[in-house]
Amino acid sequence: MGREIALSTLYSLDFNGVLYSQTGTPDFPTLNDEEKELLDSETALFAKYLITGTLEHLKEIDALVSSFSINRPLDRIDIIDRNILRMSVFSILYDKEIHASVVITEAVRLSQEYSREVNYKFINGILDSIVKEHS
Repeated sequence: MGREIALSTLYSLDFNGVLYSQTGTPDFPTLNDEEKELLDSETALFAKYLITGTLEHLKEIDALVSSFSINRPLDRIDIIDRNILRMSVFSILYDKEIHASVVITEAVRLSQEYSREVNYKFINGILDSIVKEHS
């Protein structure tokens, strides 16, 4: 659930063109007040961790994704997939408590659930290549 909230927040910021200008952690703009109240603290903390970490390292993450996505510039990657990649690359590079294979599995699952049918293969390939280079 934390990954989904982080993804929807990053998506919202990217869609509205404020991803690079965002300061601090947004207060989950895609959730209504009732959903925020029902959110358990552990899920909220994990989502904020993913959002904040991704935003703090956004330029580095985008450059890395771009270097592996040779045939598809970053701005041509579907917005949902672009943010799945960003969040996942942050986890792979900076969260050593979660194994890279778990991060990739979750990224593929998110892509299968929220994106077009074949995009999960693209995400899997990019993340797998990043893991191989940075392990």
